[in-house]
Amino acid sequence: MNKEGYKDVAKQLADRFGFSKVAITLRESLSANDNNWSAMLYDGKEYHFSKTYKIHIVDRVGGGDSFGAGLIGATLLGYDSKESIEFAVAASCLKHAVEGDFNMVSLDEVTKLAGGDASGRVQR
Repeated sequence: MNKEGYKDVAKQLADRFGFSKVAITLRESLSANDNNWSAMLYDGKEYHFSKTYKIHIVDRVGGGDSFGAGLIGATLLGYDSKESIEFAVAASCLKHAVEGDFNMVSLDEVTKLAGGDASGRVQR
């Protein structure tokens, strides 16, 4: 992964459109059902890259929505930029392990995963 390339894209988007924050999900396909999953957040000052998780995909539908909802939720809860991107990626990782459109995991599960209660491998 070329982190500098993602930083450049985020900065250009923020500058061109006046965004105060830019988030980008980063998927590395290992196979059809196994991916490395992470994200970055540019907050206008700093670039924050999340941990990378190895995920086994049960259902991709809703993974992006869960990421966006996690980022919005973390921001509303007053999390800083690093905590917010970790929370959003954790919510999305867990959704990939749930069948169906909805992320049926608890706030506690997301918080634990975001806080480091995993070895970089998501299992549910």
